[in-house]
Amino acid sequence: MTAILGISAFYHDSAAALVVDGEIIAAAQEERFTRVKHDYRFPQNAIDYCLSKAGLSPEDLDYVGFYDKPFTKFERLTETYLKFAPLGYRSFRRAMPLWLKEKLHLPREMRKGLRNRYKGRFVFTDHHESHAASAFFPSPFEEAAIITFDGVGEWSTTCYGRGEGNKITLDQEIRFPHSLGLLYSAFTYYTGFLVNSGEYKVMGLAPYGRPVFADRIREQLMDLKEDGSFRMDMSYFNYCQGLTMTNEKFHRLFEAPPREPESELSQREMDLAASVQAVTEEIMLKTACHVHEVTGMKNLVMAGGVALNCVGNGVILREGPFDQVWIQPAAGDAGGALGTAQFIWHQLLDKPRKIVGKDAQHGSRLGPEFSDEEVSSFLQKEGVESTRFETDDEMCEHVAKLIADENVIGWFQGRMEFGPRALGSRSIIGDARSPEMQQVMNLKIKYRESFRPFAPIVLQEHVHKYFEMREGEESPYMLMVAPVHEQIRNKELGEEYEQAFGIEKLNYSRSTVPAVTHVDYSARVQTVDDERNPVLHNLMTKFYDQTDCPVLINTSFNVRGEPIVCTPEDAFRCFQMTGMDVLVLGRHVVEKKNQKLDVDESQQQEHLAQFQLD
Repeated sequence: MTAILGISAFYHDSAAALVVDGEIIAAAQEERFTRVKHDYRFPQNAIDYCLSKAGLSPEDLDYVGFYDKPFTKFERLTETYLKFAPLGYRSFRRAMPLWLKEKLHLPREMRKGLRNRYKGRFVFTDHHESHAASAFFPSPFEEAAIITFDGVGEWSTTCYGRGEGNKITLDQEIRFPHSLGLLYSAFTYYTGFLVNSGEYKVMGLAPYGRPVFADRIREQLMDLKEDGSFRMDMSYFNYCQGLTMTNEKFHRLFEAPPREPESELSQREMDLAASVQAVTEEIMLKTACHVHEVTGMKNLVMAGGVALNCVGNGVILREGPFDQVWIQPAAGDAGGALGTAQFIWHQLLDKPRKIVGKDAQHGSRLGPEFSDEEVSSFLQKEGVESTRFETDDEMCEHVAKLIADENVIGWFQGRMEFGPRALGSRSIIGDARSPEMQQVMNLKIKYRESFRPFAPIVLQEHVHKYFEMREGEESPYMLMVAPVHEQIRNKELGEEYEQAFGIEKLNYSRSTVPAVTHVDYSARVQTVDDERNPVLHNLMTKFYDQTDCPVLINTSFNVRGEPIVCTPEDAFRCFQMTGMDVLVLGRHVVEKKNQKLDVDESQQQEHLAQFQLD
């Protein structure tokens, strides 16, 4: 037996992953245990979980890998600071203590995290090698082109190459400071959202706007080539030397200072979001076309933070030259922990790779799970009244009826997802047919901005009837956006809808599943099949039998500012603090109307007042 632990830490979304004899056994982000969103600290809890899941101790590990090369990254940082000195002094002063205390002493930190019981060697892989490995090795392809897009690793910001059998090679790169991820983050900052967290919001805001600034981005901020490569005019940006992403020259170009966080959104922010999204899609598509031409591969795999831009991914799938596209569900830094473990097994140890089922990611359900006995014990301890069903069939039949009656369901089943998306293990579920459900779930349950879209889950066998996708086409990890099918769109909106601007469009029912149809008639689709997620598939089948609708809303089980829930305790606390109607923990169903909950109503109202932005 060969056990390999992969670690990502100290930058963004720390995580750990365990691979034993080539099989992915466990993977989790540290934030889920500490309840600190995007926790960057050493992933002690995630490591402990992975080892516990496999019944291993630190001394049983054969290799421990880290997802990038800290000395090379330190070289890039110091070289950049020196180049811009003395302008970068404040940023330098803030960064150095963590580097000198922890980041430059990673073997020491990792040994300490492994209780000083691991005596083996540490392997440091290149950041984009980790991303590429995480994209190719779990994929269902014997060979594929590889693209990695992110903010920055050591020096690389975009790489491409190929994977064949048990080997990957990266042939070309774009280097810092020229970065598609950092360009998008600059606009995230400029439109008033939090960098490394608010990029999803920019993507969701884009359909409300018009890309009126796209030419300004292309002509002033960058020199974009036909192959997707580019150079940025760094005189407009501040991320090399300062504590902000943009500078006064950038603000003059776009005729205003950055939007104040939490202030009212205007049409201007919507147009800026639409503009940077349009340029991002153009770069992603041009890169994909060039990589296809160079590699001659029919399949594509992707990873890196920009690969979470599911609108751009959908453009590549629909308009690009590849037959199939597979994207690592944990495409950001967390997935690097998995990538480095797989890189060691296949690339360095030269172990063969077997294509297993639909892919080797196990539905990305790689986190902790809780037994029926553990759930029962928790509910009894809390004095919670619940109904326990003897079979999944009975439970799903009952919950499907509750959803059809427009109840909002907290759904907690099996192993927690690895990656930023809730895929039906830690989800909030609702009826996609309800015209009011989007705003109800945003404002009363998620405590987030009213413009944010919700994603549909759809039975895979029906996907082509509701979305412009091929019959039986897979999108199991919610990483592709597709247009809603013409036949279910509301044909009566007409000119009135087309003339509406921005948030006004939310007032219109756009299709027969309005709660998951974005204002541009798009949807971030997740297909559900019986192999990857049998209990959710059962629930949706029961709902379809009752309503003739194979589509539900699926959003992550958390409120704004918190990570996705991990434990029954986390789930129950979220259930208490929100307007959720029903909590399903395994086969236990808790209905709020039957409870005497000790809820701090003032805290609830404070949440609502802070986040209600309509």
